[in-house]
Amino acid sequence: MTRLRLAVFDVDGTLVDSQHNIVSAMTEAWGSLNLGMPRPDQVRRIIGLSLVEACGVLLPWAPPALHRSVANAYKDAFRAMRLLPDTMEPLFPGVREALDMLEGDGWLLGIATGKSRRGVDALLDEHDLTGRFVTIQTADDNPSKPDPSMLKRAAGDCGLDPCDIVMIGDTAYDMAMAAAARTGAVGVSWGYHSLDELHKAGAQVVLDTFDNLTEVLDALTGVGG
Repeated sequence: MTRLRLAVFDVDGTLVDSQHNIVSAMTEAWGSLNLGMPRPDQVRRIIGLSLVEACGVLLPWAPPALHRSVANAYKDAFRAMRLLPDTMEPLFPGVREALDMLEGDGWLLGIATGKSRRGVDALLDEHDLTGRFVTIQTADDNPSKPDPSMLKRAAGDCGLDPCDIVMIGDTAYDMAMAAAARTGAVGVSWGYHSLDELHKAGAQVVLDTFDNLTEVLDALTGVGG
């Protein structure tokens, strides 16, 4: 019987380049609440966290009610942005080919992201990836990364043990979540946290491209030579 394995991907900074839209939406949210202008580098640092938690990191002095207000304003700004004809969140190079290769090798595919399910669905539809992922864990139903809930629920959805799951992401939050869930942890170098941060948070491997992703995942799960 073929051994089932699950590759779980982060979205922003791993599958798609969304930093410009995220920074723009957060800037608009702050402006609508007269909070000034956030620094783009600070906004990029919190990509990967669930939205309210991200707002808390950006505005540590503010009460929780303001964090929620900023999050709601961000959602409004992002939804409006999606309606514009020139709004793009392009796939990073090699993503589609990597997903095809993994599926061809019998891997199940999953998502674990700080995005909402609505945002994920819109993105998958935009890139014709709807139906490719057997488990989709979002901020709607889980605590924010690095809590291991997303990966534990993904494991439950697929009936798999942690040793059969690898998390692929670009931030320390992804790697720490994988460590907490006792799954494999693969970082990517093209996202929003440094190589040093990824390794310190538990990345077993950090990739510069997806070209050898299947070989890396096979090695981490004890398959192949």
